[in-house]
Amino acid sequence: MNRGAGSPAATPAPGPSGAPGPAASTAAEPPPAAPAPAPVPASAHAAAGPPPDEPGPWTGPTDPPGGNPAGHHRPFPPPAVGAHPDRPPPRHRRLAAPSAVLAAVAGAFAYVGAVDPNEPGHYPVCPLLQLTGIYCPGCGGLRSAHAFVHGEPGTAFGANALAVAGYLLFAVFWVVWLVRAVRAKPVRITLGPAWWWGLGAVLAGFTVVRNLPFGSGLAP
Repeated sequence: MNRGAGSPAATPAPGPSGAPGPAASTAAEPPPAAPAPAPVPASAHAAAGPPPDEPGPWTGPTDPPGGNPAGHHRPFPPPAVGAHPDRPPPRHRRLAAPSAVLAAVAGAFAYVGAVDPNEPGHYPVCPLLQLTGIYCPGCGGLRSAHAFVHGEPGTAFGANALAVAGYLLFAVFWVVWLVRAVRAKPVRITLGPAWWWGLGAVLAGFTVVRNLPFGSGLAP
């Protein structure tokens, strides 16, 4: 006997353990998705600092190695009250140092010019000459200065030629120093090791030559 149209539909039989059949399991809903992670507050990023491969803001007293990159700041001390960093010091202050050096050198030459080193007992004897009989590079320097002050350049050169060269070099340096001081420009002198080695070689060569027979003209 056939069922009518209004008869209830047949339900699948339960499985052996009482669970719904295959049709019921395929109709089950999927599991819910995992919740999205909560956003990290901006204060946490600031506390953690920049990533290892990104430099942070420079807070040292000078620029970082390689200059001052864009975005980095360098703190500057506040200027002193009444200070003008772009204004050079007054002229009398700029001329104080070269004037003091010139006064000291002029005083030394004036003393040597007044007290004759050719007279025994006025100045101590060179210890190297007294002990070994060898002229050092400075032997005859006082007699050279005495003759130079009295306007005898030939006698000064014969007493110590290296000293006369030193007088001329000092005069050139002092004039350059004075001109740059008047123009408010600093004097920068950088002498590398080669200069000092060269000066030592000149002093050693002068000492050797003036103690040999063919260099007696350089002896005092």
